[in-house]
Amino acid sequence: MRQVVCLSGQFWADVPTRTQQLMSRMKDAEVLYFAPPAADGDKSWKAPGRKLRPGLIAYTLPPAPPAGPPTGFLARWVQSRNIRFLQSRLERHHFHDPLLWCSSPGAAAYLDALAYRGLVYDCDRYWPEVPEQWESELTAAADVVFAASPDLADHLVPCNRNVTLLPNGCNYPMFARDALPRSKALADLTGPILGWAGTIWADLELAPLLKAARSHPDCTVVLVGRMEKNPLLPALLAEPNVRFLDFVPPVELPDYLCNFDVCLSLLRRSHQDDDVLPARIFEYLSTGKPIVAMLAPDQVEVFPDVIYSAQSPAEFSLLCTRALDETGSWARDRRRAYGRAAAWSQRAGEVNRILESIGLF
Repeated sequence: MRQVVCLSGQFWADVPTRTQQLMSRMKDAEVLYFAPPAADGDKSWKAPGRKLRPGLIAYTLPPAPPAGPPTGFLARWVQSRNIRFLQSRLERHHFHDPLLWCSSPGAAAYLDALAYRGLVYDCDRYWPEVPEQWESELTAAADVVFAASPDLADHLVPCNRNVTLLPNGCNYPMFARDALPRSKALADLTGPILGWAGTIWADLELAPLLKAARSHPDCTVVLVGRMEKNPLLPALLAEPNVRFLDFVPPVELPDYLCNFDVCLSLLRRSHQDDDVLPARIFEYLSTGKPIVAMLAPDQVEVFPDVIYSAQSPAEFSLLCTRALDETGSWARDRRRAYGRAAAWSQRAGEVNRILESIGLF
């Protein structure tokens, strides 16, 4: 049985992350998943590992002392304690020379202390908040690097020539189903639905939604997701044809997307230079529904044959009209083909093939 140790940059969440999706699909493998240090006062790191499914157990690293970010001697003490914690869990589960999978530059601190047969760095975002040296060291030491976007790949290539593009994915079978029953929260709506699924971040550009809501009074703009304080949110929610439905469990989300007439994608001001496609785009594609997306001024269009891309609120609203008027099955079928190719089972299959081809599996 193959053995994989994952040093993740995220906690194991109810909404599966990229790392969770890939670790859950490791072929013929036992996986130990280590989440980043818990918050101050959190005792969860002392608990036994959580068996999430056969062959996959999750732990949380111990927290740093509550005096602030550790430096100097304290930092070395924290690192040494975490190394002992990792080594004890590997010994407990009889892990010897496993594949080490890292999805956070912070994992560089543990490379010299752990025995492993191969090293993978999976990079799905930029890390401006951590020292650049950490990521450089991790990238240089890796046997293979997976990058979630072309810009990330270009960013990492100077440190390692063995960089492979691995975009995000989606649970295609969940979102490709037709004629799902309409959610009770949408049961009273009779006109077309322009829908957004995702968090309303504080820096999410809501002006295109506001323009679309005011320009399409016969449509309902539906927002499904958590809500932060956004300066345009009060004005948006004041529109009579806007409905906010809060967060829904992932298993229920296809019931909403299936009943959208147009799926909407927006920009965050802090992510305008980021070319990493969120899983949301692939979920939208899997439904086959028309998609209208905002683009930053210098952003390259993605899937230009099947996504309506706008660069201003006025153009966004105009393209919503065009999307609502879309006829025929060509675009729908092509969107689903893109979604099918992005299924997490396909992404994980590619990872397993690459690891086998270079002898890490």
